[in-house]
Amino acid sequence: MPKELLLQVSPEIAANDVLLKDYLSKQIKVSPKEIQHVSILKRSIDARQKAIKINLKVIIYLKGEAFQETKIELPVYNDVSSAQEVIVVGAGPAGLFAALQLIELGLKPIVLERGKDVRGRRRDLKAINVDHLVNEDSNYCFGEGGAGTYSDGKLYTRSKKRGDVTRILELLVAFGASEDILVEAHPHIGTNKLPKIIEDIRNKIIEFGGQVLFETRVTDILVKNNEVEGVVTQNGDKILANKLILATGHSARDIFELLDKKKIFIEAKPFALGVRAEHSQELIDSIQYSCDYRGEHLPPAPYSIVKQVNGRGMYSFCMCPGGVIAPCATSPGEVVTNGWSPSKRDQATANSGIVIELKLEDFKPFAKFGALAGMEFQKSIEQKAWHLAGESQKVPAQRMIDFTQNKVSAEIPKTSYVPGTTSVEMGQVFPGFLSQILREGFKEFGKSMRGYLTNEAILHAPESRTSSPVRIPRNAVTYEHQQIKGLYPCGEGAGYAGGIISAAIDGEKCALMIAETLK
Repeated sequence: MPKELLLQVSPEIAANDVLLKDYLSKQIKVSPKEIQHVSILKRSIDARQKAIKINLKVIIYLKGEAFQETKIELPVYNDVSSAQEVIVVGAGPAGLFAALQLIELGLKPIVLERGKDVRGRRRDLKAINVDHLVNEDSNYCFGEGGAGTYSDGKLYTRSKKRGDVTRILELLVAFGASEDILVEAHPHIGTNKLPKIIEDIRNKIIEFGGQVLFETRVTDILVKNNEVEGVVTQNGDKILANKLILATGHSARDIFELLDKKKIFIEAKPFALGVRAEHSQELIDSIQYSCDYRGEHLPPAPYSIVKQVNGRGMYSFCMCPGGVIAPCATSPGEVVTNGWSPSKRDQATANSGIVIELKLEDFKPFAKFGALAGMEFQKSIEQKAWHLAGESQKVPAQRMIDFTQNKVSAEIPKTSYVPGTTSVEMGQVFPGFLSQILREGFKEFGKSMRGYLTNEAILHAPESRTSSPVRIPRNAVTYEHQQIKGLYPCGEGAGYAGGIISAAIDGEKCALMIAETLK
């Protein structure tokens, strides 16, 4: 009978099949020649001690024991070109996985994406990086694949109670992702590999009768007697269906404004806001691995840190080992930062959002905007950063210790942020209470991670799109909007997800709920 083991080994053993087989043979007291196959089920790093270990969960098959390589395959999809139609607004993970699930359930998705296809987006990303030109419909946040496509494709989630995480990961593998994502404790795909997977998902939707329409921005939702009838696009075209999955992402401010204008119930939601901090990856490796040289068998080190400062949570967010900082504005006249890594995470720098949890009371200066108060607060920070940085996509920047000492940095070294930086006292970007929490928080971070608080680290502001500033309330059981029948708020933009996996799960659940109502 195959043997399942939990073990700790050195990075060298974990990285070498022959050494691992030799190690396991001694553990179970058999000759290495008797081991037919070793499957690694889970892998994680334990860096708590100076001698770093790799945690492995393995299953060992000896000669004579039944073993067969399993190939992960897609579900059975049937042609839905003549089936009942469901409108899906947004082709991020929530929208795409909702569309796949609809096809699996025998319904026809009509996916409307305001941005360009995943390849076409690249020209607009270049324009914002090089020419400082922001396309409001095609950028790091908008376009096929959503915000996650060009910001690393991180797949780690704490949302395991929300749904079947393994199913989403296996679907991604079936569409071309490495099977390593099923094994790693903190899996990611990488910005260089995710576009092809997204493209294959879209082609599968079309192959089985779904529609995917790009550069098709929804400008109105047709409602009669509190029931969805369809949508209107920017060209004035009407697309009719009485089931609508709204999966527009956390940055679709025009959709929030549309809902508010039509008096479709929405509410302000707290989010987190702060800066993006960049260190050399070599420094983070030395802190996390307690070594001068990481070596070839360990990946670039990530970090995760949380502190309570003045009654607020301050924490790292969307940490990118071996990554770069990107400009993520969605409209002219604003500056927004985010980070991403290629699949190998082989860049010289590491970056992370360092953010503070906000409260609804923080939005009081914008109370006149009602449910959009948090969004207007967010917008005001981004616009202030744009003015301070010279009204371009350059970003306000400051050395970390200089920031804690309220001192403008004499000069800012070149960072991974391609549009460039402007030396600014960061306290000008944020309200006073946030600046003070950040200053004290970085000092606390430095106590927990010796070497983290350094003037070689550069802060970029703001990191403001951590989650949606608006929630679109829905029934907890049916997922239908509390007021509008046939409207299914979905994913990050509706306030019900926080990343690729949780958004994909939410998209699938909305599709399942629609199918249930149509039975």
